This record gives sequence, structure tokens and C-alpha cells, in this order.
Amino acid sequence: MSHTAQIPSHRKPRSNASKLSLRAGVAGGVLSTIAVAGAAAPAFADPVTQTMEMPTLTSGLSASLTESAEATRQAALDLELQAQEDAAAAKAEVAAKKAKAEADRKAEAKEKAEAKERADAAKERASREAPRTSLSANSSAADSSVGASSNSSSSSSATGSAATVVAFLKAQVGDAYVMGGTGPNSWDCSGLVQAAFRTVGVDLPRVSQDQSTAGTQVGTSNLQIGDILYWGGAGSAYHTGVYIGDGQYLDAANPSKGVVIQDLSGYPADGAVRVL
Repeated sequence: MSHTAQIPSHRKPRSNASKLSLRAGVAGGVLSTIAVAGAAAPAFADPVTQTMEMPTLTSGLSASLTESAEATRQAALDLELQAQEDAAAAKAEVAAKKAKAEADRKAEAKEKAEAKERADAAKERASREAPRTSLSANSSAADSSVGASSNSSSSSSATGSAATVVAFLKAQVGDAYVMGGTGPNSWDCSGLVQAAFRTVGVDLPRVSQDQSTAGTQVGTSNLQIGDILYWGGAGSAYHTGVYIGDGQYLDAANPSKGVVIQDLSGYPADGAVRVL
């Protein structure tokens, strides 16, 4: 084979190189087109991205604003509640101070009234002590005058005690009548009689019914000083007093009269007992 005959086969590679170049050019063109398209793509994608994210941003902002408003409202409620509590506490404090001042005023007034009452009672007791002392000093003379009217030595001894009983009773004139009272400033009828005879060592029963049978029954026409008078039946009497002579008796009469001296003719007794 001649040298020139080898030329065609020697040129084949060039043909392939041209094809490769063409293919490369085409490929480069395609890639360039893709590159251009890729470069241009973000310009169209941006609006889509922004449009999709806007609701998310708006929702978060709305929630934040809602939370802020709720916190503000709660803070306002808390302040209002605190103000109400402070006002109520101040009002309660003022009321407590007024109540305490009123209680102090009443307590002071009560203390003054009690002090005055005690002073009056002490003055009254002092005024009563003087006649009692005087009566005790003159008891011997009274015993002698009463004993002169007695019929025996035994009755003379009884009249001495009777004078003491009468002296005690007269010292209580003006005291109040109080049901169940046993002194020293208020009495009922049997409480006064019992206390009077206790001064001479005679222990009488407490109630009128029993006092009406405590001694020797005597007629109301034969009375002696110191005899116990009763109204009602013996053993069922409802009132008692003591005969003090000269047609008079002394008793704790009733709430309107208190302890008084009365005429027997105005309220005759139903019976009498003698214990001295």
C-alpha cells in the first residue's frame, strides 16, 4: 500500500474531532442555557417564597400581641384587686378604732357608775353603823324597861334578847324588798326575821311556812316584843314579821314598801310564835 493510500485512514481522527467539537459546542450551549435559566429562576422563586412565609410571620405577631394584651389586662385586674383590698383594710381599721373607742367609753362610764354605787353604799352603811352602835350601847337600858313589864324571871331574860332583835330590825328600816334576799341591804320577809334572831343565837328556818311553827304558838291578843307574827295558817304561812311593841310590827313588806314599821291594826296577823 502506498503512502498516499494511507491518507484517508489517517484523516479519520480529524472527522471525529470535529464531531466531538460540535458535540461539545452543543453541550456547552445547553449548559449555558441551563445556567441562564438557573440564574433567572430565583427571580421567579422569590415572590413565591415571600408569599408563603407572610402568613407565618403575621400569625406569630398576632399571638405575641394577644399575649401582651392579656398580660396588660391581668396586671390591671391585679392592681384593681389590690386597691380594693387596701381600701377594705383601711375601712376595717377605721371601724375597729371606732369600736374600740366606743368600748373604752362605755367601760369608763360603767366603772364610774360602779365607783359611785360603791361610794353610796359605803356612805349608807356608815350612816347605819351609828344607830346600831348607839342601840347596842343602850341595850341594857332597853332590857330594863322591857323587863319591867314581864311577869317572871324567864320572860325578863327573853326580853333582853328581844331588845337586841328589835334593834337589829330597826337598823334595816328603808332597805329594799327582794324575793329571796338575805341582806345586807335587801331582804324578803323570812330572810329578815331569820337574820334578826341569828344575832341572839337563835337559828330559825329560812321560809315563812317553817317559821310559823318554829316556837310556841301564842294568841295575837297576848303578844310580847320579839314574838314572830305570821299571816296564813301555821305551817302554811305566806308572810312573817316581828312584833316590836305598842301595837306595831316590823317586816320586809313588799317591793313597793321595802323594810318598814307598820300598825298591826291595819293588817292583823293570823297567829304568832314565841322563840325567846
